[in-house]
Amino acid sequence: MNGLDDVVHKPSVKRKGVGLCLSGGGYRAMLFHTGALWRLNEIGWLRKLDYVSSVSGGSIAAGVLAKAWPKLRFSGGVAENFTEEVVAPIRKLAGTRVDVPTMLRGMVKPWRSVGEELADAYAKHLYGDITLGQLDPTGPNFVFTATNLQDGTLWWFQSGSNGQIPLATAVAASSAFPPIMSPVVIPDPLAPGTDKKIVLSDAGVYDNLGLDPVEGRCATVLVSDAGKHMQPKQNIKRSWPSQLMRVLDIIDNQVRELRTGALLQSYGNKEFAGTYWGSYSDISHFELPDTLPAPVGKTKLLAEKSTRLTKTRADVQEHLINWGYAVCDAGMRRWVDNDAGAPVGFPYQSAGVG
Repeated sequence: MNGLDDVVHKPSVKRKGVGLCLSGGGYRAMLFHTGALWRLNEIGWLRKLDYVSSVSGGSIAAGVLAKAWPKLRFSGGVAENFTEEVVAPIRKLAGTRVDVPTMLRGMVKPWRSVGEELADAYAKHLYGDITLGQLDPTGPNFVFTATNLQDGTLWWFQSGSNGQIPLATAVAASSAFPPIMSPVVIPDPLAPGTDKKIVLSDAGVYDNLGLDPVEGRCATVLVSDAGKHMQPKQNIKRSWPSQLMRVLDIIDNQVRELRTGALLQSYGNKEFAGTYWGSYSDISHFELPDTLPAPVGKTKLLAEKSTRLTKTRADVQEHLINWGYAVCDAGMRRWVDNDAGAPVGFPYQSAGVG
């Protein structure tokens, strides 16, 4: 056994359906998950999804998929127009700087939060004015998670519910990285007709893997993780601000480790089937003879790319999409679908992973 990469289980009879979790990680995660979705579509698993639970950067990709779902033309379980409807708009956004302009607009508009400006940017570039209630009810149940800053709990936005809340607002709340991009403030749906508000921030503060909405109900749980790892430091500065930032990194890292540890334990206890793949995975640990070439030295560099919502070079976009595609393929064929054929190559064959 080699950690999460090497865990396989049989589903519990008490659970039903397939859930996909897309982690946070800004544009890096958005592009990595795009590659994973691409491969899931090719092997017929995109159509099998019952839940898509997403966090932060993962929510950007999930939102595009949710909006595109009624337009996808499935033939034999595979969406033939996936690249046009899902990949193309995501790549267009990845070539757009969102964070700094959004932050500056929020700073000069004291009556609006940066999070509200972020929602406007998402509406402009991706989602338009579509609401959660207008998402296709025949598709997966999309759950966009955020963190409630008032009580410290996880907040769920679900497709088909949450009334007239725009999809752009749900994604913005999920990806409003604190303190720069948050908060996103919405009316309290449990107190209509009042001035009561819910104050939301990035879901990664609470659950960076997006496990909560699916781990208690799905028989198969697929986890795509493009979150960060804390880097070791030999020289720790004595200044209070520097120490505080390091302590916050340690706390964040501990939460992530606890989440992945709980996932590993649940797999080990055979609570559900599935597989985990991550941007830090070593593809050789999946022990398949025909995985796509993804040397760990190169993929580690991709895992450490910036999480900012800023313009990303076309070649870096292709490397991240290819890496998500390759490691998702390895995880799915090794632990979930042994009958899936090996891919003929990367989506962007000449780019590889760097």
